Amino acid sequence: MHVSEQGIISQTIEPRTRETLTNDLRDMGVCEGMTVLVHSSLSEIGWTSGGAVAVVQALMDVVTSKGTIVMPAQSGVLSDPAEWENPPVPEDWWETIRNTMPPFDPDTTPTSGMGQIVEVFRSFKGVKRSNHPAVSFVAWGREADFLMANHSLHNGLGESSPLRKLYDQEAHLLFIGTGYDTATAFHLAEYRIPYQKKVQKGAPILVQDERVFALYEDIVYREELFEGIGQNLEKQIAITKGKIGSADSKLFHMKPSVDFAVEWLRSYDQK
Repeated sequence: MHVSEQGIISQTIEPRTRETLTNDLRDMGVCEGMTVLVHSSLSEIGWTSGGAVAVVQALMDVVTSKGTIVMPAQSGVLSDPAEWENPPVPEDWWETIRNTMPPFDPDTTPTSGMGQIVEVFRSFKGVKRSNHPAVSFVAWGREADFLMANHSLHNGLGESSPLRKLYDQEAHLLFIGTGYDTATAFHLAEYRIPYQKKVQKGAPILVQDERVFALYEDIVYREELFEGIGQNLEKQIAITKGKIGSADSKLFHMKPSVDFAVEWLRSYDQK
């Protein structure tokens, strides 16, 4: 639900600033040198002096270049128009769209549905973006180049994606005003269970500087199960809860969370 700026002001006791957010992040347990995958909602933080820019600066102040900040930077509009549902477009438009949609460009393709913080973060100096037309990530810091390299077009949130590297590096997950339904990391678990509904997708990309509408394989995601995974996860692992600004926030380890999600999904599919 979109909240007006006036509504955010009226719900905020005092302005959030780069400094207050830095203190909140440290109080949550975010620290220098950490590798952290961040999900965020600017409106949940409350009115912030500098808006999303101040939030990104605060994250960088705390994690520093000794660590790495990562965010999902999805651009689902770069897809086959035959899949579009919200809203759909007429079938006689499909071929025109496939032939003319600008190809994915890590520098210029905007994110869609990811929030203002991600969209601002991707434009910061030194931020790297992985090369996937639909489910890219952006990263800043020590491991940014490594984490963003060689993102597979096929199975874009699976074993050849930045998620697998984050899992191997035992990254943390940080939710700033978001719920488990946004937990991109849980998608990695979906590739590790027997139940997988395969699907073919398409997107415009550049291949040797030539635009092509490429077809690729992936699975059907089940984000509707993620909130249930998260609620049960809280009974199993330590999850730090607190406030960043006004935002209910969580910080926890990625690896045991994904491992738990694998077992939860296995059990769910056996019911």
